[in-house]
Amino acid sequence: MYETRVLSGMRPTGSLHLGHYHGVLKNWVRLQAEYTCLFFAADWHALTTDYENPGELQKNTWDMVIDWPAAGVDPGQSIMFIQSQVIEHAELHLLLSMMTPLGWLERVPTYKDQQEKLADRDLATYGFLGYPLLQSADILIYRARYVPVGEDQVPHVEFTRELARRFNHLYGREPGYEEKAKAAVKKMGTKKARLLNELRTKFLQEGDAQALSKAQALLDEQQNLPRGDRERLYGWLEGGGKKILVEPEVLLTEAPKLPGLDGQKMSKSYGNTISLREDPESVAKKIRTMPTDPARVKRSDPGNPEKCPVWELHKVYSGEERKKWVWQGCTTAGIGCLECKQPVIEAIQAELAPMRERAQAYVDDPTLVKNIVADGCDKAKRLAAETMRDVREAMGLSYT
Repeated sequence: MYETRVLSGMRPTGSLHLGHYHGVLKNWVRLQAEYTCLFFAADWHALTTDYENPGELQKNTWDMVIDWPAAGVDPGQSIMFIQSQVIEHAELHLLLSMMTPLGWLERVPTYKDQQEKLADRDLATYGFLGYPLLQSADILIYRARYVPVGEDQVPHVEFTRELARRFNHLYGREPGYEEKAKAAVKKMGTKKARLLNELRTKFLQEGDAQALSKAQALLDEQQNLPRGDRERLYGWLEGGGKKILVEPEVLLTEAPKLPGLDGQKMSKSYGNTISLREDPESVAKKIRTMPTDPARVKRSDPGNPEKCPVWELHKVYSGEERKKWVWQGCTTAGIGCLECKQPVIEAIQAELAPMRERAQAYVDDPTLVKNIVADGCDKAKRLAAETMRDVREAMGLSYT
C-alpha cells in the first residue's frame, strides 16, 4: 500500500512532565525506530476548548516541542511539525465536513463527557463539535496506517475509519472504474495478474482474509505500477472503489500509569507534577515531601504500601528486589518513609539528567528547534499535498 506511517499529536500545554514522558513520549521514541513517524503540535485543537485565551499558545507550543527531542524523539528519524503550519489539514477538514453526517459527530463519546467536565466554558461552538473531524483529517491527510492511542481514544480512530470508508465509497467510483482496474491488473504480467485474480476471488467469495493479505502484499511489490493504478487495485481487491483515503488502525499503547505527587493522575491542573526539565533540588524536595500512608504517624508504625503514592512510583522505577525491600520494610516498619523515597529520587534524577542536558541546547539557542520544526513542516506539507491532489481530483475540484 503506502509506506507504513504512524501519526500522533499533542495539544500544546507548555513544558511536559513525567506523566507525558511515560504515557506518550517513551512510546514515540520506540515507534520511530520501527515506522515512518509524524508527530505534531495540535495547536488548532487547543483552540477548540481555549479559543478565548490564545495568548499563551505559541509559547506553550515551543516549550512543549523542546521537550520532544529532549526526551529522545529524533528529528533524523521522525517528522516533527505544527498542525496550523500545514494548511492542508484545514482543507481536508472542510471537504470532509461536506459528507460527514451530523449524528456521527454528536455520538462521539467524548463530546458530552468533555462538555460536562469543562462546564465553566462555552463549548456550544462548531469547532468543539467538529474537533473529532479535524482529528480525522490530521490522520487521513498522511494516509497513516497506525495511530497510537489509549483505550479511551479508540472510538476516535473508529470514527476516522468510517469516514475514510464513506469517502472512498462516495468518490472512489470514478467513471470506467472496473475497466481501469482490469487494465491495471494486466500491467503486472500474466502470471501475477492470474494470481491476483485468484486471491481476489477467494476473498470475495469465501471471505478468506489471508487471501486478501497475500493479494495486498503482491500489490505492494509492484513498484512500477503508477500510483493511481495501485489505489484502484487496493479498492478493487475488496470489491469496492478506488482507495483514496487509508483506513487507519489502532496501535494500543500500554503505558504505566504514573501517579502525581499526591497519588492522583499527574496533571498540571492538580499541581502534582515533576517536569522533564525540573532542577534536581526541586525534584528531591517534592518527592521527600510526598504524602505517605496516613497510618505511619511515627517511624515505628508499620504501613501499607498500597495506601501510599510512593509505592506507585516504585512500581514504575524499581526492580523486583527493590520492591520486595520496600514492601518488607514498610509493613514491618523496618525502613522509614525517607529511606523508601530515596531510591525513587535517584531513579527519577537519573532519568531526567540526560533530558535536561539535551533540552539546554534548545533553550540556549531556540533557532535549533525552530529549524527542526520548519524542516518537519516542509516534509509534512509534501505528504499532505499528495493526498489533497488525489482528494480534489476525486471530488471534481481539480481544475487543470
